[in-house]
Amino acid sequence: MPLLNVLFVLIVVGVILWLVNAYIPMDRKIKNILNAVVVIVLVIWLLQAFGLLDSLKSLRI
Repeated sequence: MPLLNVLFVLIVVGVILWLVNAYIPMDRKIKNILNAVVVIVLVIWLLQAFGLLDSLKSLRI
């Protein structure tokens, strides 16, 4: 995945998250949970995009 696409997705998600936080009235706890979920999903997506998450598929527990 090209670095420009990754940067574009991060900027778009950041702007959308900022718009939601700034203009949609929600309880502070719900906003914190929403922010945490978005950050966790982005980290997992970035790990998968750079191929770091593929090595975890071969682990057996």
